[in-house]
Amino acid sequence: MGEARHGPRERMVFSAAQLIRRDGVAATGMREVAAHAGAPRGSLQHYFPGGKEQLVNEAVGWAGRYAGKRIARFLAGLEEPTPSGLFAAMVAQWTDEYAARGFATGCPVAAATVDCASAGGTTREAAAAAFTTWRTPLAEALTGMGVPEARAESLATLMISTLEGAILMARAEQDVRPLTTAVRELGPLLDAAVAPAR
Repeated sequence: MGEARHGPRERMVFSAAQLIRRDGVAATGMREVAAHAGAPRGSLQHYFPGGKEQLVNEAVGWAGRYAGKRIARFLAGLEEPTPSGLFAAMVAQWTDEYAARGFATGCPVAAATVDCASAGGTTREAAAAAFTTWRTPLAEALTGMGVPEARAESLATLMISTLEGAILMARAEQDVRPLTTAVRELGPLLDAAVAPAR
């Protein structure tokens, strides 16, 4: 991902996202983030005067932006863009990762939501904003493929929530079957939402 080219602040945000996706928010410590990022421990206070909550919120925001930007890359990789093809590409990112590296990691936004939603702090708000940052370009992509605008956002929500649930199940079962099942079952419904050409 080329994170080594970035400064210590950006590396710490990226490292926090990677550690949160593996260990969750509660088990991710500031010192561990600094070590993972190869940044001096003293730089944490300098770059994140709001402490761990600020760092977690920025990591969650980064993850939302990353997921949102991936939509255009997935579309570019499709020979013939369809809603089912886009969803399959979104899922393939995870099945490929799990096949290569095992089931140790999940989505940092989901992890932060699980760990922090009931606490009522700013991290819940950061997670909600991150999901919006992901859902918006996904809905726009669906509209671009012929899904009526009135339906695109709800289908984008369905795609993300299905993917997040399948990721959790795949990790629990140590098997990609929930992910491949989601693609097989949701694909026809997504393609059926495309308005017929006139």
